[in-house]
Amino acid sequence: MEDNKICSCVVCERIALTKQGRNPYFVRELETGYVVIGDHQRFKGYTLFLCKKHATEIHFLDKEFRSKFLQEMSLVAEATYNAFKPDKLNYELLGVGNGVHMHWHFFPRRDGDTPTPGPVWKLDKAEMNHNKYLPTEDERKELISKLNDELSKLLYISLSG
Repeated sequence: MEDNKICSCVVCERIALTKQGRNPYFVRELETGYVVIGDHQRFKGYTLFLCKKHATEIHFLDKEFRSKFLQEMSLVAEATYNAFKPDKLNYELLGVGNGVHMHWHFFPRRDGDTPTPGPVWKLDKAEMNHNKYLPTEDERKELISKLNDELSKLLYISLSG
């Protein structure tokens, strides 16, 4: 199911680290992608879903894969919401540089979490990626565990329901 294209984009690099067991932010592999928590947790519970196929647009995916990808994306979003209990969950589908390699961002939002209301991207990049938002090893493990627990519950329900 994975695209075998050789690429040096940041998402492909993260997927390669994950496959090698060297991505400390890895949560779980699903059929169409990898669930990871964000390196910087400016928004506690910030989660990503990295598409296994190296595609520039969602409509470029074959219909069956696309359908499963969107289904799994919804599952990851629900697990993120359940695990981190935000006031609102923001979803964003992005590609790296010129729209390459789609990946979903899930931002658990809380009232007053930014100086002014609006999308997270209104924050300065230096603020979003400040080292004070790097989780400690214990915090990282706790975030991963909470998210994995919720994914397990939802996957069990979807398989048994």
